[in-house]
Amino acid sequence: MFSLPIYNTEGKEVDKINLDPRVFDGKINEDVLYLTVVNYRANQRGGLASTKTRGEVSGGGRKPWRQKGTGRARVGSIRSPLWKGGGVVFGPHNRDYSYSLGQKIRLSALKSSLNVKLKENNLFLINEIKIDKPKTKEVVKIFLNLKDKLGDINKFTLLLADKMDRSLKLASGNIALLETGLAKDANAYQVLRAKKVIITKDGLKQLIERFKK
Repeated sequence: MFSLPIYNTEGKEVDKINLDPRVFDGKINEDVLYLTVVNYRANQRGGLASTKTRGEVSGGGRKPWRQKGTGRARVGSIRSPLWKGGGVVFGPHNRDYSYSLGQKIRLSALKSSLNVKLKENNLFLINEIKIDKPKTKEVVKIFLNLKDKLGDINKFTLLLADKMDRSLKLASGNIALLETGLAKDANAYQVLRAKKVIITKDGLKQLIERFKK
């Protein structure tokens, strides 16, 4: 059974918790991690590349010259794909790249990603995170207090909280190397993308509840 210390915002260890072995069992399924990462990135694609066919290019309604008698090749429209400024043959068009994965696969990938961070010693627990004013320096102060525990704080960090109030959202928005989110909405891609993952005590409970459904 794995255990982790719980720190407060001042960087002091206030408690220790045994992690739920149903989630934190040390097992990593690389296959489902691959599937979910590819799925997440595909769902982020805009699919906005688009070209116009000869029927979509403006103009070209009139036949440029008569069919016979000019000595030139017959042409029906100046928007022919053979002409400069004409349409494109078999070019790309708007498309939707998104698709869905089953809930079991998504949860299995999330479980594996959490175990990856646990194995790397990049998973940390904090009692709670609460700031009184929506000031960036308030969040920076918390990370400076945790520096001895986190190590290099100049790494991309994911903070998963049990709730996200307006002050925390505004204060953390200006920190380039910090992403904040709700633990109940976390996905495997977010966890894998971050170098370090910090979860609040109640946020961890929300994460574990997702695996009990």
